[in-house]
Amino acid sequence: MVTARLRAAATTEPGRLQIIGAVLALLVVAFGAVTAFEISDRATAADDVVSRSQPLSADAADIYRSLADADAAAASGFLAGPQDSPEAHERYAKDIEEASRLLVKAAANTDASTKSGHEITTLNEGLPSYTGLIERARANNRQGLPLGGAYLRYANQKMAGELLPAAERLYTAETGRLDHDYDSARAWPFFSLGAGVVALAVLFWAQRRNYARTNRVFNQGLVAATAASLVVLLWLAVGHSVARSDLSDANVRGQQSLDVLNRARIDSLKARANENLTVVARGAVLTADGKNDKYETDYGTGMKALGVELGKAGKLADGDTAGSEPVADAVKDVTEWQSRHRTARKTDDGGDYDAALDQIIGSKNSTGESFNRVDKALRQALAHEQDEFTRAAEDGRGALGGLPIGAAALALLGAVAAIVGVNRRLSEFR
Repeated sequence: MVTARLRAAATTEPGRLQIIGAVLALLVVAFGAVTAFEISDRATAADDVVSRSQPLSADAADIYRSLADADAAAASGFLAGPQDSPEAHERYAKDIEEASRLLVKAAANTDASTKSGHEITTLNEGLPSYTGLIERARANNRQGLPLGGAYLRYANQKMAGELLPAAERLYTAETGRLDHDYDSARAWPFFSLGAGVVALAVLFWAQRRNYARTNRVFNQGLVAATAASLVVLLWLAVGHSVARSDLSDANVRGQQSLDVLNRARIDSLKARANENLTVVARGAVLTADGKNDKYETDYGTGMKALGVELGKAGKLADGDTAGSEPVADAVKDVTEWQSRHRTARKTDDGGDYDAALDQIIGSKNSTGESFNRVDKALRQALAHEQDEFTRAAEDGRGALGGLPIGAAALALLGAVAAIVGVNRRLSEFR
């Protein structure tokens, strides 16, 4: 029945104009609807990058860093003697408190059934056991009992073998979610672009047909519909291109640098913990082949990894003075740290334990002083890169703002204008 009516209408010019008007209105409305839907999806993903996935990734990195720093601080405090070092104890307590706070926050924002949720559970269950071992180590150390060193080593084994791997897996999972949100926000809206091209093509065809049959150059309604559709298409193409560019900058200049710097800082913290444990264990713990001191070997491995990450960070910060200077400072301080470490090891191997201890945890010209400078430089670099990320990501999110609503409103106006333009042509037959 409907097909028969359409065929009948198509045999007359008024009928054909009505069909053309309906098709034009539907195409313009469809263009606006598809654009609103696709860009809303991209805008949501961009908002997730800024307000959800990147903050969660940063929190996961801070959990990792806090745990590694707590382990280093615990060893430093132990080396200070039976009374412990107030500064090291305070640093350890703050790190444990920060890790616990961030784990609570992460658990509240993560489904327990996900991979991230599983790692958070592992950390929440293992952290009290670790702190218990540290307290036993301190209690025995205060009494001058050698068992304190054994408890400290057990605590380090739990940290290195269980907690830090779980924290690293959590960080990897959250970074993967961030990458997914990046990809979703930057995906080209091909359906919207295609719908816009089709709508404009049909509108141009309708106006050409109108000119051929009436010799009138312009139909105001069709011109208005074409202008509205063209504005939406240009807004879509330019807005999304700007968003893609800003989000790419946020990823390359911000997140990639943050990832490298976070790993560099963690490598330095693990190296510091192993350096301290070398002095605590005094050769009691060997590598699997039984030939070398395990903690000294792990220290060397960590410092090599630190050098590699700092090299990457320097390349990523190339041309950005505010980002490259802290990295250059860290590289210089790492070189000094390694030199002082070699001196301390030579002193310790020579039998002067007290002098070696002072070269490790002393207030002047010690490896601890060099480590603190490395850590300060990396904190400064991380703060700069976080600002760079936030600025670029927020710009990318802002480039999509208003586009879904604007596209829908302009498409509706364009559809109305198309119908009005066709109706004016129809009125000539009455």
